[in-house]
Amino acid sequence: MTDLASITSQLGYGAEETLLIISCDELGFCHSVNEASYALLRDECASSASLLIAAPWSRAAAADYRGEDTGVELALIAELDRYRWGPLTHAPSLLDGDGAFPRTVDDVWEHADLDEVRREWRAQIERSVLWGFHVTHLAMHAEAIELKPEFFDVYLDLAEDFRLPIRLIGSDEQSTASFPRRALAAERGVLFPDTVTPLDRLGNSADEVAVALGELGPGVHEIVAHVGIDSSELRAATPQWRARVDEYELLRKLDWERVLAKRIGYGALAALMR
Repeated sequence: MTDLASITSQLGYGAEETLLIISCDELGFCHSVNEASYALLRDECASSASLLIAAPWSRAAAADYRGEDTGVELALIAELDRYRWGPLTHAPSLLDGDGAFPRTVDDVWEHADLDEVRREWRAQIERSVLWGFHVTHLAMHAEAIELKPEFFDVYLDLAEDFRLPIRLIGSDEQSTASFPRRALAAERGVLFPDTVTPLDRLGNSADEVAVALGELGPGVHEIVAHVGIDSSELRAATPQWRARVDEYELLRKLDWERVLAKRIGYGALAALMR
């Protein structure tokens, strides 16, 4: 496992410091998500975002980008019935009957050709760079994809090729995967946060979340939010619109002076890798 106390020291902090990456996922999902994500980043209520470049509003996200800490959320899944997106490359094995990405991880695992996966994920990273993003990390859209060794190998290869840190969900001990993902990443010099926690697991109010954040121990911790501003567009796009609005409003209300932790972006880890 990566020695995260050493990472905090290399970042210029004490070994006992708690460092937080507050991430807004799925930038590019729709206008409402873009607006909410950039508002939180620019008001320092969040410190990072992950771009879903295969999604319909990613080009608009690029047009509004001002250098915020942004990674690429690698996609092979389009899970919503009414709101679809697909590959950037010619990849027949990555299409379902709608001509978009499959809806489930099992479908991807069963049908995806790994060469097409590698080309597609590389294209997603390269398009992000072409559109002007200073890519700071890689994350996974539908994290369960990485629990199959051959898909994780591609994920790790790209992180190594582009010298980018990655998001890894859970510890090796907690994972249902039968291989040591964190140990493999550490052996290849790929950095990752100590823990990754969805915002909704920390509580339902700003007070509860502040307490939970204050109880985190030393190391690098990522908190992942899915945010949006209430609109007819967001309501039509996803049945989870209310949860997105709630998480946006929660981060806006959070009293950061109560959270005795330093906020950083993934860019700090990327700088160490480079």
